Amino acid sequence: MKAEKVYFTNQEGLQLSGQLQKPIGQKIKAYALFAHCFTCGKDLKAVRNLSESLNQKNIAVLRFDFSGLGQSEGDFASTNFSTNINDLFAAAQFMDENNMAPEILIGHSLGGSAVLMVADKIPSVKAVATIGAPSEAEHVKHLFQPHLNTILEEGDAEVNIGGRPFVIKKQFLHDLEGHAVQKSISKWRKKALLVMHSPQDTIVGIENAREIYEAAHHPKSYISLDGADHLLSKSADSEYVGLLIASWANRYLAVDEKHRIPKGESQVIAQIDEEPFITRISANNFGLIADEPEEMGGQNLGPSPYDLVSAGLAACTAMTMQLYARHKKFPLQGAKVEVNYEHDHASDAKDCVTGEAKKGLFHRKISLQGPLDEKQKARILSIADKCPVHKSLEKGTNISTETSH
Repeated sequence: MKAEKVYFTNQEGLQLSGQLQKPIGQKIKAYALFAHCFTCGKDLKAVRNLSESLNQKNIAVLRFDFSGLGQSEGDFASTNFSTNINDLFAAAQFMDENNMAPEILIGHSLGGSAVLMVADKIPSVKAVATIGAPSEAEHVKHLFQPHLNTILEEGDAEVNIGGRPFVIKKQFLHDLEGHAVQKSISKWRKKALLVMHSPQDTIVGIENAREIYEAAHHPKSYISLDGADHLLSKSADSEYVGLLIASWANRYLAVDEKHRIPKGESQVIAQIDEEPFITRISANNFGLIADEPEEMGGQNLGPSPYDLVSAGLAACTAMTMQLYARHKKFPLQGAKVEVNYEHDHASDAKDCVTGEAKKGLFHRKISLQGPLDEKQKARILSIADKCPVHKSLEKGTNISTETSH
Protein backbone atom coordinates (compact mmCIF):
# COMPACT_ATOMS: atom_id res chain seq x y z
CA MET A 1 0.00 0.00 0.00
CA LYS A 2 1.08 3.58 -0.56
CA ALA A 3 2.81 4.78 2.58
CA GLU A 4 0.46 7.37 4.05
CA LYS A 5 1.99 10.58 5.36
CA VAL A 6 0.80 11.35 8.87
CA TYR A 7 1.46 14.20 11.28
CA PHE A 8 0.98 14.46 15.02
CA THR A 9 2.03 16.82 17.79
CA ASN A 10 4.31 16.12 20.74
CA GLN A 11 3.96 17.64 24.20
CA GLU A 12 6.13 20.61 23.19
CA GLY A 13 3.64 21.46 20.44
CA LEU A 14 6.01 20.44 17.64
CA GLN A 15 4.60 18.69 14.60
CA LEU A 16 6.22 15.33 13.95
CA SER A 17 6.23 13.71 10.53
CA GLY A 18 5.58 10.01 10.00
CA GLN A 19 4.82 7.36 7.41
CA LEU A 20 2.07 4.83 8.07
CA GLN A 21 2.70 1.77 5.94
CA LYS A 22 0.01 -0.91 5.68
CA PRO A 23 -0.37 -4.15 3.75
CA ILE A 24 -3.05 -3.83 1.09
CA GLY A 25 -6.21 -5.89 0.77
CA GLN A 26 -5.29 -7.99 3.78
CA LYS A 27 -6.26 -8.42 7.38
CA ILE A 28 -3.90 -6.33 9.53
CA LYS A 29 -2.61 -8.57 12.28
CA ALA A 30 -1.13 -5.76 14.38
CA TYR A 31 0.39 -2.29 14.32
CA ALA A 32 4.06 -1.68 15.05
CA LEU A 33 5.74 1.56 16.11
CA PHE A 34 9.34 2.00 14.95
CA ALA A 35 12.01 4.19 16.60
CA HIS A 36 15.00 5.01 14.40
CA CYS A 37 18.68 5.20 15.33
CA PHE A 38 20.49 8.28 16.65
CA THR A 39 20.56 11.11 14.03
CA CYS A 40 18.92 8.79 11.47
CA GLY A 41 15.33 9.09 10.28
CA LYS A 42 12.21 7.31 9.13
CA ASP A 43 13.33 7.21 5.49
CA LEU A 44 16.54 5.27 6.03
CA LYS A 45 16.63 2.46 3.46
CA ALA A 46 16.97 -0.21 6.14
CA VAL A 47 13.85 1.11 7.89
CA ARG A 48 11.84 1.01 4.67
CA ASN A 49 12.98 -2.52 3.88
CA LEU A 50 12.20 -3.72 7.38
CA SER A 51 8.72 -2.17 7.17
CA GLU A 52 8.13 -3.87 3.80
CA SER A 53 8.96 -7.24 5.35
CA LEU A 54 6.56 -6.63 8.23
CA ASN A 55 3.85 -5.63 5.74
CA GLN A 56 4.33 -8.96 3.98
CA LYS A 57 3.34 -10.61 7.26
CA ASN A 58 0.28 -8.33 7.65
CA ILE A 59 1.82 -6.02 10.22
CA ALA A 60 1.35 -2.28 9.64
CA VAL A 61 4.16 0.07 10.67
CA LEU A 62 4.32 3.69 11.79
CA ARG A 63 7.83 5.11 11.37
CA PHE A 64 8.45 8.76 12.17
CA ASP A 65 11.21 11.35 12.54
CA PHE A 66 12.18 12.36 16.06
CA SER A 67 12.07 16.10 16.85
CA GLY A 68 14.65 18.11 14.93
CA LEU A 69 15.31 15.39 12.36
CA GLY A 70 13.98 14.67 8.88
CA GLN A 71 10.65 16.38 8.25
CA SER A 72 9.74 16.84 11.91
CA GLU A 73 9.79 20.26 13.52
CA GLY A 74 12.28 21.29 16.17
CA ASP A 75 15.94 22.15 16.66
CA PHE A 76 18.08 19.02 17.00
CA ALA A 77 20.55 20.82 19.26
CA SER A 78 17.75 21.34 21.79
CA THR A 79 16.65 17.71 21.80
CA ASN A 80 17.87 14.83 23.96
CA PHE A 81 17.03 11.26 24.98
CA SER A 82 14.08 12.53 27.04
CA THR A 83 12.55 14.26 24.01
CA ASN A 84 12.93 11.01 22.05
CA ILE A 85 10.99 9.21 24.76
CA ASN A 86 8.29 11.88 24.78
CA ASP A 87 8.06 11.68 20.98
CA LEU A 88 7.47 7.94 21.25
CA PHE A 89 4.65 8.52 23.73
CA ALA A 90 3.14 11.08 21.34
CA ALA A 91 3.32 8.61 18.46
CA ALA A 92 1.71 5.85 20.54
CA GLN A 93 -1.04 8.22 21.64
CA PHE A 94 -1.69 9.25 18.02
CA MET A 95 -1.97 5.59 17.01
CA ASP A 96 -4.28 4.79 19.93
CA GLU A 97 -6.56 7.72 19.11
CA ASN A 98 -6.82 6.52 15.52
CA ASN A 99 -7.82 2.94 16.35
CA MET A 100 -4.39 1.42 15.69
CA ALA A 101 -2.79 1.17 19.12
CA PRO A 102 0.71 -0.32 18.78
CA GLU A 103 1.16 -3.90 19.92
CA ILE A 104 4.78 -4.07 18.77
CA LEU A 105 7.59 -1.63 19.53
CA ILE A 106 10.74 -1.82 17.42
CA GLY A 107 13.84 0.23 18.14
CA HIS A 108 17.11 0.51 16.26
CA SER A 109 20.29 1.53 18.10
CA LEU A 110 19.50 4.42 20.51
CA GLY A 111 15.90 4.09 19.33
CA GLY A 112 16.07 0.60 20.83
CA SER A 113 17.09 2.06 24.19
CA ALA A 114 14.15 4.45 23.93
CA VAL A 115 11.56 1.73 23.31
CA LEU A 116 12.96 -0.22 26.27
CA MET A 117 12.26 2.82 28.45
CA VAL A 118 8.64 3.31 27.31
CA ALA A 119 7.36 -0.22 26.70
CA ASP A 120 6.01 -0.79 30.19
CA LYS A 121 4.10 2.49 30.07
CA ILE A 122 2.16 1.80 26.86
CA PRO A 123 -0.62 -0.65 27.77
CA SER A 124 -1.29 -1.89 24.23
CA VAL A 125 2.29 -3.10 23.70
CA LYS A 126 2.74 -6.87 23.87
CA ALA A 127 6.11 -7.36 22.15
CA VAL A 128 9.31 -5.31 21.98
CA ALA A 129 12.20 -5.86 19.56
CA THR A 130 15.56 -4.10 19.66
CA ILE A 131 18.21 -4.01 16.93
CA GLY A 132 21.78 -3.15 17.89
CA ALA A 133 20.58 -1.27 20.97
CA PRO A 134 22.84 0.09 23.74
CA SER A 135 22.07 -1.34 27.19
CA GLU A 136 22.30 2.19 28.58
CA ALA A 137 21.67 5.49 26.80
CA GLU A 138 25.04 6.84 27.97
CA HIS A 139 26.73 4.54 25.47
CA VAL A 140 26.10 7.13 22.74
CA LYS A 141 28.69 9.40 24.41
CA HIS A 142 31.48 7.52 22.66
CA LEU A 143 30.42 9.22 19.42
CA PHE A 144 31.46 12.56 20.93
CA GLN A 145 34.56 11.37 22.78
CA PRO A 146 37.00 13.78 21.07
CA HIS A 147 34.63 16.68 21.81
CA LEU A 148 33.48 15.85 25.35
CA ASN A 149 35.72 18.38 27.08
CA THR A 150 34.68 21.13 24.67
CA ILE A 151 31.00 20.35 25.19
CA LEU A 152 31.37 20.35 28.98
CA GLU A 153 33.54 23.46 29.14
CA GLU A 154 31.96 25.59 26.41
CA GLY A 155 28.43 24.26 26.49
CA ASP A 156 28.30 22.77 23.00
CA ALA A 157 30.34 21.55 20.04
CA GLU A 158 29.76 20.59 16.43
CA VAL A 159 30.18 16.85 16.00
CA ASN A 160 30.39 14.90 12.76
CA ILE A 161 28.14 11.84 12.85
CA GLY A 162 27.74 9.70 9.77
CA GLY A 163 29.23 12.41 7.60
CA ARG A 164 26.81 15.09 8.81
CA PRO A 165 27.43 17.92 11.31
CA PHE A 166 25.31 18.07 14.48
CA VAL A 167 25.50 20.47 17.41
CA ILE A 168 25.62 18.59 20.71
CA LYS A 169 24.94 20.57 23.87
CA LYS A 170 25.92 19.87 27.47
CA GLN A 171 22.27 19.34 28.37
CA PHE A 172 22.20 16.33 26.01
CA LEU A 173 25.05 14.65 27.92
CA HIS A 174 23.47 15.35 31.31
CA ASP A 175 20.12 14.03 30.11
CA LEU A 176 21.66 10.70 29.07
CA GLU A 177 22.81 10.15 32.65
CA GLY A 178 19.26 10.43 33.97
CA HIS A 179 17.96 7.25 32.31
CA ALA A 180 18.61 3.73 33.59
CA VAL A 181 17.56 1.43 30.75
CA GLN A 182 18.36 -1.88 32.41
CA LYS A 183 16.51 -0.86 35.56
CA SER A 184 13.49 0.00 33.45
CA ILE A 185 13.56 -3.40 31.72
CA SER A 186 13.70 -5.22 35.06
CA LYS A 187 10.32 -3.72 35.98
CA TRP A 188 8.53 -5.10 32.95
CA ARG A 189 5.70 -7.55 33.38
CA LYS A 190 3.91 -9.41 30.58
CA LYS A 191 5.97 -7.86 27.79
CA ALA A 192 7.85 -10.15 25.39
CA LEU A 193 11.36 -9.06 24.39
CA LEU A 194 13.44 -9.91 21.33
CA VAL A 195 17.07 -8.74 21.36
CA MET A 196 18.75 -8.69 17.94
CA HIS A 197 22.42 -7.81 17.59
CA SER A 198 25.32 -8.44 15.25
CA PRO A 199 28.55 -9.85 16.69
CA GLN A 200 30.34 -7.68 14.12
CA ASP A 201 28.66 -4.44 15.27
CA THR A 202 31.50 -1.94 15.73
CA ILE A 203 29.25 0.91 16.88
CA VAL A 204 27.40 -0.83 19.73
CA GLY A 205 29.26 -3.87 21.03
CA ILE A 206 27.63 -7.27 21.40
CA GLU A 207 28.01 -7.09 25.20
CA ASN A 208 25.09 -4.64 25.19
CA ALA A 209 22.77 -7.38 23.92
CA ARG A 210 23.82 -9.64 26.79
CA GLU A 211 23.17 -6.92 29.36
CA ILE A 212 19.71 -6.15 27.95
CA TYR A 213 18.82 -9.84 27.82
CA GLU A 214 19.98 -10.50 31.38
CA ALA A 215 18.04 -7.51 32.74
CA ALA A 216 14.73 -8.74 31.28
CA HIS A 217 12.27 -11.28 32.62
CA HIS A 218 10.89 -14.06 30.44
CA PRO A 219 9.51 -14.28 27.81
CA LYS A 220 12.69 -13.10 26.11
CA SER A 221 14.66 -14.19 23.05
CA TYR A 222 17.97 -13.39 21.39
CA ILE A 223 18.89 -13.63 17.70
CA SER A 224 22.39 -13.08 16.36
CA LEU A 225 22.50 -10.98 13.18
CA ASP A 226 25.75 -12.55 12.06
CA GLY A 227 27.52 -10.59 9.35
CA ALA A 228 25.31 -7.49 9.55
CA ASP A 229 26.66 -4.02 10.23
CA HIS A 230 25.15 -1.60 12.74
CA LEU A 231 22.99 0.24 10.20
CA LEU A 232 21.79 -2.92 8.42
CA SER A 233 23.05 -1.35 5.22
CA LYS A 234 22.64 -4.57 3.22
CA SER A 235 19.05 -4.96 2.02
CA ALA A 236 19.16 -8.69 2.74
CA ASP A 237 19.89 -7.96 6.43
CA SER A 238 17.10 -5.42 6.97
CA GLU A 239 14.56 -7.61 5.14
CA TYR A 240 15.65 -10.61 7.23
CA VAL A 241 15.22 -8.63 10.45
CA GLY A 242 11.69 -7.59 9.50
CA LEU A 243 10.63 -11.15 8.73
CA LEU A 244 12.20 -12.45 11.94
CA ILE A 245 10.39 -9.87 14.06
CA ALA A 246 7.08 -10.68 12.38
CA SER A 247 7.48 -14.43 12.91
CA TRP A 248 8.60 -14.04 16.52
CA ALA A 249 5.88 -11.55 17.46
CA ASN A 250 3.13 -13.68 15.93
CA ARG A 251 2.71 -15.84 19.02
CA TYR A 252 2.07 -12.78 21.19
CA LEU A 253 -0.54 -11.15 18.95
CA ALA A 254 -4.28 -11.65 18.73
CA VAL A 255 -5.87 -10.83 15.37
CA ASP A 256 -8.53 -8.15 15.69
CA GLU A 257 -11.31 -8.20 13.08
CA LYS A 258 -11.69 -4.43 13.27
CA HIS A 259 -8.30 -4.11 11.55
CA ARG A 260 -9.44 -5.91 8.38
CA ILE A 261 -8.95 -3.86 5.23
CA PRO A 262 -11.90 -4.33 2.83
CA LYS A 263 -10.89 -6.56 -0.04
CA GLY A 264 -13.05 -4.74 -2.56
CA GLU A 265 -14.18 -6.03 -5.96
CA SER A 266 -10.77 -6.16 -7.66
CA GLN A 267 -8.89 -9.44 -8.04
CA VAL A 268 -5.53 -7.68 -8.02
CA ILE A 269 -4.51 -4.33 -6.60
CA ALA A 270 -1.10 -2.76 -7.24
CA GLN A 271 -0.02 0.41 -5.50
CA ILE A 272 3.20 2.39 -5.74
CA ASP A 273 4.52 5.50 -3.97
CA GLU A 274 7.61 7.70 -4.22
CA GLU A 275 9.98 4.76 -3.78
CA PRO A 276 11.21 3.86 -7.30
CA PHE A 277 9.49 0.79 -8.78
CA ILE A 278 8.63 -0.99 -5.51
CA THR A 279 5.00 -2.01 -5.97
CA ARG A 280 2.82 -3.54 -3.28
CA ILE A 281 0.39 -6.07 -4.68
CA SER A 282 -2.69 -7.72 -3.24
CA ALA A 283 -3.82 -10.68 -5.34
CA ASN A 284 -7.05 -12.14 -3.99
CA ASN A 285 -6.01 -11.10 -0.49
CA PHE A 286 -2.45 -12.45 -0.80
CA GLY A 287 0.33 -9.90 -0.56
CA LEU A 288 3.58 -9.68 -2.49
CA ILE A 289 6.02 -7.09 -3.81
CA ALA A 290 7.08 -6.38 -7.39
CA ASP A 291 10.25 -4.51 -8.28
CA GLU A 292 12.73 -4.05 -11.10
CA PRO A 293 16.29 -5.40 -11.24
CA GLU A 294 19.11 -3.14 -10.11
CA GLU A 295 20.28 -2.52 -13.68
CA MET A 296 16.86 -0.97 -14.35
CA GLY A 297 17.11 1.32 -11.33
CA GLY A 298 15.19 -0.92 -8.94
CA GLN A 299 16.32 -2.63 -5.75
CA ASN A 300 15.49 -6.20 -6.86
CA LEU A 301 13.24 -6.73 -3.84
CA GLY A 302 10.67 -8.71 -5.80
CA PRO A 303 9.84 -10.20 -9.20
CA SER A 304 9.53 -7.88 -12.18
CA PRO A 305 6.24 -7.54 -14.10
CA TYR A 306 7.60 -9.91 -16.78
CA ASP A 307 8.55 -12.38 -14.05
CA LEU A 308 5.00 -12.27 -12.71
CA VAL A 309 3.49 -12.93 -16.16
CA SER A 310 5.90 -15.86 -16.64
CA ALA A 311 5.00 -17.15 -13.18
CA GLY A 312 1.30 -17.05 -14.08
CA LEU A 313 1.92 -19.13 -17.18
CA ALA A 314 4.10 -21.64 -15.32
CA ALA A 315 1.63 -22.04 -12.44
CA CYS A 316 -1.39 -22.40 -14.72
CA THR A 317 0.43 -24.98 -16.85
CA ALA A 318 1.33 -27.09 -13.80
CA MET A 319 -2.19 -26.91 -12.36
CA THR A 320 -3.85 -27.81 -15.67
CA MET A 321 -1.61 -30.85 -16.16
CA GLN A 322 -2.26 -32.03 -12.62
CA LEU A 323 -6.03 -31.62 -13.02
CA TYR A 324 -5.99 -33.61 -16.26
CA ALA A 325 -3.81 -36.38 -14.81
CA ARG A 326 -6.08 -36.77 -11.81
CA HIS A 327 -9.15 -36.91 -14.05
CA LYS A 328 -7.51 -39.63 -16.15
CA LYS A 329 -6.08 -41.35 -13.08
CA PHE A 330 -2.55 -41.12 -14.47
CA PRO A 331 0.22 -41.71 -11.87
CA LEU A 332 1.60 -38.18 -12.05
CA GLN A 333 3.53 -37.54 -8.84
CA GLY A 334 4.81 -34.08 -9.65
CA ALA A 335 5.61 -31.61 -12.39
CA LYS A 336 8.14 -28.85 -12.87
CA VAL A 337 7.48 -26.01 -15.31
CA GLU A 338 10.26 -23.58 -16.21
CA VAL A 339 9.38 -20.42 -18.15
CA ASN A 340 11.64 -17.76 -19.61
CA TYR A 341 10.30 -14.77 -21.53
CA GLU A 342 12.43 -13.60 -24.43
CA HIS A 343 12.52 -9.82 -24.37
CA ASP A 344 14.78 -6.80 -24.05
CA HIS A 345 13.58 -5.39 -20.74
CA ALA A 346 15.46 -2.09 -21.00
CA SER A 347 14.33 -1.50 -24.58
CA ASP A 348 10.72 -2.40 -23.81
CA ALA A 349 10.63 -0.01 -20.86
CA LYS A 350 12.23 2.81 -22.87
CA ASP A 351 9.82 2.47 -25.81
CA CYS A 352 6.65 1.71 -23.83
CA VAL A 353 5.04 5.08 -24.60
CA THR A 354 5.87 5.64 -28.28
CA GLY A 355 7.07 2.25 -29.48
CA GLU A 356 4.91 -0.32 -31.23
CA ALA A 357 3.68 -3.41 -29.44
CA LYS A 358 6.21 -6.23 -29.57
CA LYS A 359 5.39 -9.90 -29.77
CA GLY A 360 7.45 -11.79 -27.23
CA LEU A 361 8.27 -15.46 -26.94
CA PHE A 362 7.79 -17.65 -23.88
CA HIS A 363 10.20 -20.58 -23.62
CA ARG A 364 8.57 -23.32 -21.53
CA LYS A 365 10.32 -26.45 -20.31
CA ILE A 366 8.28 -29.19 -18.61
CA SER A 367 9.43 -32.23 -16.66
CA LEU A 368 7.06 -34.84 -15.26
CA GLN A 369 7.60 -37.14 -12.28
CA GLY A 370 6.00 -40.50 -11.66
CA PRO A 371 5.71 -43.98 -13.30
CA LEU A 372 4.10 -42.63 -16.48
CA ASP A 373 4.29 -44.47 -19.80
CA GLU A 374 5.16 -42.60 -22.98
CA LYS A 375 1.55 -42.32 -24.09
CA GLN A 376 0.48 -40.82 -20.76
CA LYS A 377 3.35 -38.33 -20.86
CA ALA A 378 2.38 -37.26 -24.38
CA ARG A 379 -1.24 -36.75 -23.36
CA ILE A 380 -0.29 -34.67 -20.32
CA LEU A 381 2.15 -32.53 -22.31
CA SER A 382 -0.46 -31.90 -24.98
CA ILE A 383 -2.86 -30.57 -22.38
CA ALA A 384 -0.28 -27.98 -21.27
CA ASP A 385 -1.21 -25.86 -24.29
CA LYS A 386 -4.83 -25.90 -23.13
CA CYS A 387 -4.19 -24.06 -19.86
CA PRO A 388 -6.30 -20.85 -19.63
CA VAL A 389 -3.33 -18.51 -19.24
CA HIS A 390 -1.60 -20.08 -22.25
CA LYS A 391 -4.69 -19.61 -24.39
CA SER A 392 -5.19 -16.02 -23.21
CA LEU A 393 -1.59 -15.08 -23.97
CA GLU A 394 -1.61 -16.81 -27.34
CA LYS A 395 -4.91 -15.38 -28.47
CA GLY A 396 -4.42 -11.93 -26.99
CA THR A 397 -6.94 -10.04 -24.90
CA ASN A 398 -8.52 -6.60 -24.58
CA ILE A 399 -7.86 -4.22 -21.71
CA SER A 400 -10.30 -1.56 -20.58
CA THR A 401 -9.15 1.32 -18.39
CA GLU A 402 -11.10 3.73 -16.21
CA THR A 403 -10.17 6.21 -13.51
CA SER A 404 -11.33 6.09 -9.91
CA HIS A 405 -11.17 8.59 -7.11
